[in-house]
Amino acid sequence: MYDRLTIVKVGGKVVEEAESLREFIKDFASIAGQKILVHGGGRSATSMASQLGIETKMVDGRRITDKEMLDVVVMVYGGLVNKNIVAQLQALNKQAVGLTGADLDCVRAIKRPVKDIDYGYAGDVTAVNTEQLEDLVINGVIPVVAPLTHNGQGQLLNTNADTMAAELAKAFSRSFRVQLVYCFEKKGVLENPDDDNSVIPNLNMSLYEEHKASGAINAGMIPKLDNGFGALKQGVSGVFISNVESLKNGFTTGTLLSLD
Repeated sequence: MYDRLTIVKVGGKVVEEAESLREFIKDFASIAGQKILVHGGGRSATSMASQLGIETKMVDGRRITDKEMLDVVVMVYGGLVNKNIVAQLQALNKQAVGLTGADLDCVRAIKRPVKDIDYGYAGDVTAVNTEQLEDLVINGVIPVVAPLTHNGQGQLLNTNADTMAAELAKAFSRSFRVQLVYCFEKKGVLENPDDDNSVIPNLNMSLYEEHKASGAINAGMIPKLDNGFGALKQGVSGVFISNVESLKNGFTTGTLLSLD
């Protein structure tokens, strides 16, 4: 097994605001050892869709991706956001490469089956191929991964970035000691959504279910936590949820997930 690999998923306002993104990239670049960055960009996609007159629809923190919205997220995630991050890492003398799941056939997915809700061109991950990504990582290259997958038959799919990060973490845990970090504007998982200082330092499965049932944990935090706990169950060494400050202090603040 190789050394530690840190996979950071960044999203929320951190990605949307130029100054916070610059600060994040600087701190991310300083993380010791091998690393991968998975980014979101949902608010940028929503803003671009609005400019184009395309309605945004969300259910439980997940985007409904019709054909028009798929075109938007491919442009925004795979182009605007991804290449901006890569360029800023290069400016810090960090070798980086921008990828989607279609590149190097690294993440395949199927179009989500319609049950109660038709999510459109939303992709559920079916396979992660880490072989060539491992070569990049071992040679000091930072993969910057946009939350887009493909079905192997030419169809791109929109995949939740939290899911993308978790699936990569699970796959890489076969060869690395993986630490998965979800980084956004909040200090961690909050016990009271209206109090930014009500961080839950340690969150296990039973406590998560309690807070979800009470409504304290809701919307976009649910897929983040579902993916985090799922990663722990499949071999990921540690999962943290916090803000940019956690990158500076060695992930000693925020919320640490545990199974029990």
